[in-house]
Amino acid sequence: MGAAVSIEIEDRFNGPLSSGNGGYCSGVLAGLLDGVAEVRLRRPVPLDTPLDVEWAADGSVRALEGETLVAEGREIPSLDLEVPSPPVGLDEARRAMAGYRGLPDGMFSRCFVCGRAREDAFGVFPGPVEGRRLVASTWTPPGWSADEEGHVRPELVWAALDCPTYFALYTEGELPPSVLAQMAARIDAPVRAGEEHVVIAWPLESEGRKRFAGSAVLDRDGAPLALARALLIEPRREEGSK
Repeated sequence: MGAAVSIEIEDRFNGPLSSGNGGYCSGVLAGLLDGVAEVRLRRPVPLDTPLDVEWAADGSVRALEGETLVAEGREIPSLDLEVPSPPVGLDEARRAMAGYRGLPDGMFSRCFVCGRAREDAFGVFPGPVEGRRLVASTWTPPGWSADEEGHVRPELVWAALDCPTYFALYTEGELPPSVLAQMAARIDAPVRAGEEHVVIAWPLESEGRKRFAGSAVLDRDGAPLALARALLIEPRREEGSK
């Protein structure tokens, strides 16, 4: 069992206007584990707030605000996910971005990954790929996202893998306020800052209000560098609503 530590999500890493980006927060907690990790978000992660981290006897970790459970993570044996083929190329991803459905205002408009209202956003703006059940965006990670070797920090790769899953699930019709509830990810090779990549996401299955999607970061030649499986949950509709 590890020693007690704390984590804190800086306010610039928001997803919704007043809480942390789900993928980024999941990646921060996953960074306390070894190997492939899965993180469950129990409630919105507060910004600029120290969260106590506790290790359980089974090696899992929990992040708490006082006595309130915010998130929990665990190592998993593997993440088996088949990336759609053929790979999406850079030109195809650029065309897809023209159909990005993110709104210029509202609760996700200033998300640091996909927010239209953020000049310093990551620029992951996934739109539908013509003729396929997936969305895609180019992504050139900025220099500040890298470590000393020029590799994008893992928690920021998790963030880039998160947002596209939402848009893969809702390529037409209304955009309900679904939120990330659980995410598992693995990084197979370094993602280099300053190089253009492709981020894709695709729907997997649904069960009631639960929606599952996969996502991947590809290099410019289409090789997958990182993969994720996300669970998003739609809020309950009020009785009598359509």
